[in-house]
Amino acid sequence: MKGKHPKRRKAKDNPYSICEVDGRYFLSFKDGKGELQEFEITKTLYDIFNRFELDDLVYLNVWDRHIEHSEVWDNTLYERAVEEPISVEDMIIRKLEYEAVSKAIASLPEKQKRRLLLHYLKGMTFREIAEAEGCSMRAVEYSVHDAIHNLRKYFQS
Repeated sequence: MKGKHPKRRKAKDNPYSICEVDGRYFLSFKDGKGELQEFEITKTLYDIFNRFELDDLVYLNVWDRHIEHSEVWDNTLYERAVEEPISVEDMIIRKLEYEAVSKAIASLPEKQKRRLLLHYLKGMTFREIAEAEGCSMRAVEYSVHDAIHNLRKYFQS
């Protein structure tokens, strides 16, 4: 039916449409067989259906602005409850430990530092480091073990 339809979003479970044509009011919907059914209705009934649609629209707006977001928030709260947040003290301790380890590594001789970082941070094997530096694998192994020994001494003092 061509007529003046209220332009608004409708709830997905709203099966009917209303419209006005030359001062006459109509209700239409698809029946169980999928056939379009149209009825002329009174102005009072039109106003009631119009009010239902407006109430649905209010609910849809509340859903969009509040309820949907609170579900996301609830999910976030659940994740926070499962994973214990890091305390400020723990963050400070981690930062201090990181700085201490960085300072200790910086104090190593250049060759030990380079080989230690290649082995532990880059994940290279002693053989790969030896090939890259053109030396024996045993020399790389000694350098890395000496670096670890020097780090232990650094932290024991």
